[in-house]
Amino acid sequence: MSGTEANQRFVLEATVEPEHIARARAHALELGADPISPPIGAQIAVLAAASRALNIVEIGTGGGVSGLWLLHGSPRATLTTIDSEPEHLGAARAAFAEARIPAARARFITGRASDVLPRMNEASYDIVFVDAEPEGVIEYVEHGLRLIRAGGTVLVPRVLAGGAVADPVRRDPITTAYRSLIQETQSSPAVIGALSTSAEGLLQLTTIAEGR
Repeated sequence: MSGTEANQRFVLEATVEPEHIARARAHALELGADPISPPIGAQIAVLAAASRALNIVEIGTGGGVSGLWLLHGSPRATLTTIDSEPEHLGAARAAFAEARIPAARARFITGRASDVLPRMNEASYDIVFVDAEPEGVIEYVEHGLRLIRAGGTVLVPRVLAGGAVADPVRRDPITTAYRSLIQETQSSPAVIGALSTSAEGLLQLTTIAEGR
C-alpha cells in the first residue's frame, strides 16, 4: 500500500459520522444513490460552519447525506435541495425529519437543475454544493457562481473522477470537463480556488469579495 492510500484509509477510518447521517447513508445506498464520503462530508460541514452559512443550495440530493452534513456544520441555515429523482428527495425528507430538522429549514425541489437554477435569485446564497450528473458540471458551477453572494463558495465533490483527471491519457468528455473546470478556476482572478485530494476530491471556489 502506498503512502497516499494509507493516508486515505486513515482519514476515512478517523472521520466520525454522526449517527443520523450514517443512517441516511445506509438508506441512500439501498436506493442506489451515491452519497459523498464521510471525509468530504466533514470538510463541507467545516466550510459551512466557518462561513456561517445561512442560505445553501444543493444540486443533487443523494438521499440527504450531503444536506445533513451541511446543516450539521451550520444548524441555522436553510437548505434548498434539487434533484430529478423523487425517491431520493423522499429519502432526504425522511432523513431530515428523523434528524428533527424543522420543515421550514429545508426546501425540496423536484426537477432538473438546468431548469430550476435559472429561476433562482442571483447573489443570494452563501454556499452552492454541486453534486449532480457530471455531464452538466460546468453549467452548474457557472450557475453556482452566479447564485452565491460576494465571498460565497461553490463546492464540487468527485472532481477528480476516480483518478481519471490526473491521467493525461484520459480524454473522454467527462474527464476533460472536470480537468478544464479545475484548470480554469485555479487561474481565474474572480475566485480563490482550492482542490482537496481527500477521498473522492473536493473543489472549493470562493468568490473574491469587493474591497478585498
